[in-house]
Amino acid sequence: MNIYEALRGVPNKKRLYFQWKFNLNFDQTKKPKNESDFLKMVGNSTLNGFIAWEKSEEYRNLVAILLNTRFDTDLEEIYDSLSVKAKDGDEKSIKLLLQIGKEIKGFAKEAVIGLNQQDDEEDELEI
Repeated sequence: MNIYEALRGVPNKKRLYFQWKFNLNFDQTKKPKNESDFLKMVGNSTLNGFIAWEKSEEYRNLVAILLNTRFDTDLEEIYDSLSVKAKDGDEKSIKLLLQIGKEIKGFAKEAVIGLNQQDDEEDELEI
């Protein structure tokens, strides 16, 4: 589940706050709103309700999903950097790349199994 899927079940104002706080807008050409613009948009006078929500389990779960997504992006960048160093002959990078490659192959096998199970579940749906 990615952060956008997780936010679908969150009430609109909270979803907008989370997207505003972490700059998760799809349209990156738009300038980010400042606090007063955000408050006008949602019709609130303060952030107090949102700050209180930040102490909730729901908010912590959303942050965990967001950080997991960011970690995946960081992992891609690390892999690319490591790959370049390994191709240049750096022995430590070669060893680490082989180790990471082995782990990625394991994750990929699990992903294929998960996707196949998901396909099977969808096939059983009646229309």
